[in-house]
Amino acid sequence: MLRGQQYLLHHLLHRSRFSFFRRIRIGIGLFLAMWLLLMGLQLRSAARQPVEAFLVLGGSIRREIYVASLVQQFPEVPVLISSGSPPPCLWLIFQRAGASMHRVWLENCARSTFGNFFYSTPILQQWHVHKVKLITSPTHLPRALWLGRILLAAHGIWVEPEIVTEQGIPGNRESWLKTGLDMARGLLWAGISQIYQPTCQNLQLLEAIDRAEWNRQGFTCERQGNLEK
Repeated sequence: MLRGQQYLLHHLLHRSRFSFFRRIRIGIGLFLAMWLLLMGLQLRSAARQPVEAFLVLGGSIRREIYVASLVQQFPEVPVLISSGSPPPCLWLIFQRAGASMHRVWLENCARSTFGNFFYSTPILQQWHVHKVKLITSPTHLPRALWLGRILLAAHGIWVEPEIVTEQGIPGNRESWLKTGLDMARGLLWAGISQIYQPTCQNLQLLEAIDRAEWNRQGFTCERQGNLEK
């Protein structure tokens, strides 16, 4: 009799525990479904808005020359260049184009394509950007676009690609292994970034760079930029 009661008690506890965890799983599932639905609606709305920022991925001076021409047309749109050419080279590019530098920011913390979005996303959020034009090269696709549409979309930012034709071979080299690893890490970070955001301690305004200090240190620009120091 005692053994039967113990069995019944164990059975009831097991069912109660199973029911509790089942309710948690259902609750998490409903929360994720609602979050995805709301995020989808937000992205759909953002896609219809005008571009609110230009994000340039480093790796080729051609992209930076191109964004300088865009700034001539849209001087009110802020620019974020992620780990691009040396700051004095960028200064020379914008000076030559006659483009305003007072809304051009240089993020110099990233060391990879994943890092470009890792550090740029919090900055774009601080700017309250909902739609960004992503400037990169054909050889940097599809990895850059997929990462952008994972990491930026996770924060309600729609990505519109702008592909710049290259001369020669850019610094970005693609492989399916690299793409696969970045996609996996991007999906993981899309969740983590909801509760933690990194800060880049090396963020500069282009017009505020110390050109005299750079001239003392010395710098080299990509040859195809045809820049005179």
